[in-house]
Amino acid sequence: AETLEPRGAGALQLAFEQLKARLLAEGLFDADRKRPLPAFPHCVGIITSPTGAVIRDIVNIARRRHARLNLLVYPATMQGTTCCTTVAAGIRYFNENPSLVDVIILARGGGSIEDLSGFNDEPLARAIAASAIPIVSAIGHETDFTIADFVADLRAPTPSAAAEIVTAAQHRIDERLQALTARVHRASRFHLISA
Repeated sequence: AETLEPRGAGALQLAFEQLKARLLAEGLFDADRKRPLPAFPHCVGIITSPTGAVIRDIVNIARRRHARLNLLVYPATMQGTTCCTTVAAGIRYFNENPSLVDVIILARGGGSIEDLSGFNDEPLARAIAASAIPIVSAIGHETDFTIADFVADLRAPTPSAAAEIVTAAQHRIDERLQALTARVHRASRFHLISA
């Protein structure tokens, strides 16, 4: 035999559960340590692959919902053995330059437990917990959960949802302004007709 795995659960799942239990006991998942997201961020730091579909989706949604929002991408490997180190390096970079961004999004599309295993890394979890800048974890699809999701200040079900979350307040204001503008135009037309 070349390898042995526990019966029933694979080695990755067992390691995930053990790390999850240890970090939970330390309080890294506690709601009271999580920071609120800024309502009106000026710049969002995005740690992701600069060539994937994820960044295109985030940019499209952010531009449609909040055209003046600045996006700063930290290129990272989002799968494989260097994933956790490059993502943690991105978190450290933004924290060493706190004037650059108001919030950080960790974004990766879906995949198998093996594909997402870089986000089940203890040093990465500790880098997320140590961040002074709020972090939104947008790893995988709605049904995918990683240690990064539990430690982050907020978990978004998808990268697209993360873009919607960080632009929500501005988008609501823009929608309200459009509604009020339409109401003023209707009122002025009515006033001209009745005059």
